[in-house]
Amino acid sequence: MRKLFCAFCVFFASVCISSSASFRTGAKVFVCVKSVDLKDGEDIFSKSVGTVGYGETLTVVEGNKKKTKVSLPSNPNISGWVSNGSITTKKISKSKGGMASTSSEEMILAGKGFSEEAEKAFKSSDSSLNYDAVDEVEKIAVSEKELSSFISEGHLKEGSAK
Repeated sequence: MRKLFCAFCVFFASVCISSSASFRTGAKVFVCVKSVDLKDGEDIFSKSVGTVGYGETLTVVEGNKKKTKVSLPSNPNISGWVSNGSITTKKISKSKGGMASTSSEEMILAGKGFSEEAEKAFKSSDSSLNYDAVDEVEKIAVSEKELSSFISEGHLKEGSAK
């Protein structure tokens, strides 16, 4: 069962990534995931130069079908590469105090085009699936130090996200 669930997650992620399109240089885009690291290169193992959060506005510097280099409008000197699946051209509104009156989970789902109704439909399609496990996995955060250690201990070679 876990293998099936993992295979579904990998398939879903690959569909999201492969359906990404290039963004127009100079366009305003918005972070549509909880948070994303700005990387100093396009490679998956590139060093993080900062983190941006859900709903933040960014400006497109350059990009391709998988990755986009963005900068902060407040400080164009701060820039980095992000996965195209982490940004959208759809404006994400936030209230004065941060998030709107909906939960952060609802905001993230809405930003990705996944409504509460769609989630309920998936849950009702097969009651044997454990969607609480997905919520637990989403809580996992890996630091740059932990990732570097994993790469080193696993003798992984740098790859390219191109």
